Amino acid sequence: MLLARTLPELRDACAALRSRYPLLALVPTMGALHDGHLALLRAAPPVTGIVASIFVNPLQFGPSEDLSRYPRDEAGDLAKLKGAGCHLVWLPDVATMYPPGDATAIEVRGPAERWEGDARPGHFRGVATVVARLFGQVRPDLACFGEKDWQQLQVVRRMVADLLLPVEIVGVPTVREPDGLAMSSRNRFLSAEERGRAPALHGALRGVADRLSAGTPAGPALTAGRAALFAKGFDVDYLELVEGETLTPLPAPETGSRLIAAARLGGIRLLDNIAA
Repeated sequence: MLLARTLPELRDACAALRSRYPLLALVPTMGALHDGHLALLRAAPPVTGIVASIFVNPLQFGPSEDLSRYPRDEAGDLAKLKGAGCHLVWLPDVATMYPPGDATAIEVRGPAERWEGDARPGHFRGVATVVARLFGQVRPDLACFGEKDWQQLQVVRRMVADLLLPVEIVGVPTVREPDGLAMSSRNRFLSAEERGRAPALHGALRGVADRLSAGTPAGPALTAGRAALFAKGFDVDYLELVEGETLTPLPAPETGSRLIAAARLGGIRLLDNIAA
């Protein structure tokens, strides 16, 4: 497995992979890797050179969010990536990603509005900007993103379509713990008691989906889902039925619609979504 920490090293390593593989895939991460991240590597076709990036992106953290608290474990992450068959790891620092004189950022509207866009102002601006730069640095043929961060996936797809970027975006289904909790780097901050209650987020989404399938109107079904979370001690930011690509609210399920949720348990904010 190759490592690159500078742009010249990255260019040389990507050229070496290009000489061996017909396709190059990028898996962007912020580290603190778990099996959900490794599933992104496995989603790439067998004839693909796989590049994983590890970069804790300061642009996507708001003023009330603690960048320094984000978990970091470079040695552990590299061991996991090597075991998963990664070919190259790109490890830029902040000065490489955002050099002096930097003056360009990517602003996405549409799917970036509402939900996480309201809860975390500027977050998707940071996501779109770093992803666009990673695409420019690595020049991948495809890039893999998890469906757990559904809104983020749609923001990246919208950016790629609007800017005509020559990269295929591959959405990878959410990887879950045996009890249904979506795997996330932030799960490690849950106390044992909170971890026991955390699967209720997925359970509430499934309950809403079941009610919708049984013919319950969306309003009452969503209200029951939020009530189930309140009963488990969650503070609910949102639990909504939305159109899958645009994230606009829907009055009833339709083809491609999604149930999305964000809720706090203690000090930890958890996200999840399922097809509706």
